[in-house]
Amino acid sequence: MKKDQYITIPQLAKIMGLSRIAVYKKVKKGQIKAVRIGRTFAIDQKYVLRILGKDLGREDKKQIDDAVKKTVREYGQTLKLLGSE
Repeated sequence: MKKDQYITIPQLAKIMGLSRIAVYKKVKKGQIKAVRIGRTFAIDQKYVLRILGKDLGREDKKQIDDAVKKTVREYGQTLKLLGSE
C-alpha cells in the first residue's frame, strides 16, 4: 500500500469543508469507505475523487444514465412543454 494513495480523516475533512468529527461519523456509519490502519483510518484518493464528483466510475455513469432515462420516460411530455416556454 503506497502512502500517496491514501488520505486521512483530517485531510478529507479539510477538502470537504467539514469537521473532522463529521467525517469520522460518516466513516463509522459506512457512508465513506475507509480502511483502518491501527488507530487511523485511510481513505483511498480515487474514492475521494469519486465522492467529490471529479471522477466517475462505470457504475456511477450507469446510475446517472438510468436516472436520466427514467426521468425522460416519466416526465418526457412535461419536459417538452417546459422547454417550449
